[in-house]
Amino acid sequence: MTAPPAPDAAPAVADDTPPVESPRIATPRHPLRWVVSALVLIVVAQFVHGLATNPGWDWPTFGQYFAATSVLTALKMTLELTLWGTALGFLLGTLLAIARLSNNPVLQVISWTYIWAFRSIPLIVQLLFWFNIAYLYRTLSIGIPFGPGFLEFEVNGVISGFTAAVIGLALHQAAYSAEIIRAGLISVDQGQLEAAAALGIPKLRQFRTVVAPQAMRSILPNAANEVISLFKGTSIVSVMAIAELFYQVQVIYGRSGRVVPLLMVATVWYIILTTVLSVAQYYIERHYAKGAQRELPPTPWQRVRLEISEITAAPRGATR
Repeated sequence: MTAPPAPDAAPAVADDTPPVESPRIATPRHPLRWVVSALVLIVVAQFVHGLATNPGWDWPTFGQYFAATSVLTALKMTLELTLWGTALGFLLGTLLAIARLSNNPVLQVISWTYIWAFRSIPLIVQLLFWFNIAYLYRTLSIGIPFGPGFLEFEVNGVISGFTAAVIGLALHQAAYSAEIIRAGLISVDQGQLEAAAALGIPKLRQFRTVVAPQAMRSILPNAANEVISLFKGTSIVSVMAIAELFYQVQVIYGRSGRVVPLLMVATVWYIILTTVLSVAQYYIERHYAKGAQRELPPTPWQRVRLEISEITAAPRGATR
């Protein structure tokens, strides 16, 4: 039995329909932006040209004193004041924030009163008060309250100018850091604490593993601003004749009369160290952002390496 013949294939029909073009997206033009950008670049170029050509800046004197021993010693004093003021201020601020959030009304009132008082008094007044504390208390004693003392010492022998500056900076910083830390703690969703308690996680571990990592994302930007402000604010202790950076610069230009280049010495050092603090802030924030983002964006250095690799790889692909 023979198989039936296969049917003839249907003839191909030519499709004369023209291809559909994807719609073109019109890019908006902003000529005013380019005009403003050009004007800004012109102003920046004029400023840079003035820095290079105006003899009033006196760059040789700047170079002479920028890394001078006296300036570096004063810079070390500034860093020590910043370190102690930050460490003690945030330690006390943490305790104040916890007291403010506690259920104890006495601790709440004490914490609120402290924050209210030290935010109301200017920093320079606080520094001068601690610098002249010996006028009020010539001696201090340790013993039973309202009773006999076991150890007595003179205030001038214990509270030096540096110690008074650290006390004033730390107490002032504590009032602001307490509010920053309190804001970070209350930003954590209460439901997460309830879930952690339902799982039987101890209180201390709840704070360390649940509250602190999330609160740090809210605390860090404002805390970094406070540290940078404290670093620059150490210049105010020059009224106490403490040889920090700004005071030493004043001493030098008081003798030499070179005001502008010496002020630039202090300015450039402040800019350099503020930049270092800003870079540290970026990487610390990046560390605590791991729990909030699935994939962290590349760092500036990673972006540069990626751009370089793309540029170097482009000619190889073109030759293939």
